[in-house]
Amino acid sequence: MSAMTRREFLKSTAKQAAVAGLVSAGAARAFELRANPLGLPIGCQTWPVRQMIKKDFPGTLKTLAESGFQNIELCSPVGYADSGFAGLARYSGAELRKIITDAGLSCISSHFGIDELRKDQGGRIAWAKDLGLTQMLVPSLDGPKKPTMDDVKRAADEYNKMGELAAMSGIQQGLHNETFETSTVDDKRTYDVLLDLLDPKLVQFQFQVSTIAEGFDAAEYFAKYPGRFISMHVQGWSAPNKKIVALGQDSLDWKKIFTAAKIGGVKNYFVEMSLDLMKASVPYLRQLQV
Repeated sequence: MSAMTRREFLKSTAKQAAVAGLVSAGAARAFELRANPLGLPIGCQTWPVRQMIKKDFPGTLKTLAESGFQNIELCSPVGYADSGFAGLARYSGAELRKIITDAGLSCISSHFGIDELRKDQGGRIAWAKDLGLTQMLVPSLDGPKKPTMDDVKRAADEYNKMGELAAMSGIQQGLHNETFETSTVDDKRTYDVLLDLLDPKLVQFQFQVSTIAEGFDAAEYFAKYPGRFISMHVQGWSAPNKKIVALGQDSLDWKKIFTAAKIGGVKNYFVEMSLDLMKASVPYLRQLQV
């Protein structure tokens, strides 16, 4: 065998180092995915950083990525124009997608106000498709604080029709649980009634974990209504202090919640607290195995 030249040696060494680097990176990535709950990317809702987004959207995304988040959930620049998201309207959906991707993040979900869907659901679906979304959520159906059963049925009928239109475009319509949904009707939780009235083929649900403060237990709902939930908003909750805190510093059994989330059908989750608390929750999520 002829002796290896210095150039050949350097080329061989560089190639081996590159391969080793790829293997090492791949192994690290595989570990990260295994360690994250449900093997899903760690996501966050952008509502808590809305004032940062108002000033500098690309810079805010960079901050979120550097904090350890891999996936974000947006808020519509139309329905949330008064909350700091109006500036996003200057971009097309495709431009927003590139900005998000360039920051090393992904985005398949966004919140939309029910009113903007009432006015122009077709246009909002077109924007969502352009952005690459597969999920459109509304925070609430905005019914009265003290609804009658007829109020709830009307709201459900309207949203089923919205869900049908979205499904025709390959979009999953979803419902969060705020205000109206946490009310009661005929001595029942409005949320439970909506779970019965909304067509599971057309509407999925997004669970707000912090509603534990109002008696809504995430694990119980996931187990009781298998396959009905597409995502959840994650907040740590301190029962003794009755306040939101970072995950791992709270009273909630996250292993139980994420285990039940598999039954519920959860496809993604978004941490939603102040930026400091969201950052502090990332290490806990990275090591949580379910």
